[in-house]
Amino acid sequence: MLTDEDRIRYSRMISVQEIGTEGVVRLKNARVLIVGAGALGSLCAMYLAGTGVGELTVTDFDTIDISNLPRQLFYTTCETGEYKARILEGRMTALNPDCKVTALTNMVTVGNAEKLFKDYDFIVDATDNPASKYNTDKVCQKLGKHYCIGGVSGFRGQVMSSGPGYVSYSDVFSPEGVCAGITPCSVSGVVGPAAGVISCIQASEAIKHITGTGDMLYNKLYSIDLATMQSNLFIHSANIS
Repeated sequence: MLTDEDRIRYSRMISVQEIGTEGVVRLKNARVLIVGAGALGSLCAMYLAGTGVGELTVTDFDTIDISNLPRQLFYTTCETGEYKARILEGRMTALNPDCKVTALTNMVTVGNAEKLFKDYDFIVDATDNPASKYNTDKVCQKLGKHYCIGGVSGFRGQVMSSGPGYVSYSDVFSPEGVCAGITPCSVSGVVGPAAGVISCIQASEAIKHITGTGDMLYNKLYSIDLATMQSNLFIHSANIS
């Protein structure tokens, strides 16, 4: 049920024909986990909090560094050294007090990911290294979870979604060759707006999955290069049985 305040807060969402009141209720009842609170995860988390996702958990073991600030816009210079997840929790709660936000400052590993992921409706992987993305993919496949993985490098970004019966990250990028995938193994430069584009798509994928609307990036890999404004949608011909 929506309160009178809900109907005002989410009036623009309710006005979207594909979402409506039912979609907003679904969002309020949903649980989403965001792995990573950097350039991708922080913006995605804020969009999902603003959209009214009922429960959001953000996990990131990293602290804020001054080099993060050109692209991680919800942190400030005076907060350097603080845990990203905890600072972001405050920003999300301030934006939408009705959203239950949990901040975790532990690293997501092979050992703890299955226990962590099991209670969520959708997983957003916003990490900055291929090994973490592959771990997310492997655990989500095992648990039958729907998820979205994104990454950026320079002006370029890539994003895909998957779930039971669909092409997975490991189908596109093998564990041995994963460095050639969404992000490089080595630390590389990132232009802030590229991260903004990909994180917005990740938030949109979560919203579409929860509300049951739109065309998800299943069996697809979307890529964009902001330097040339070229984008591509690579489509796999069939579901994975």
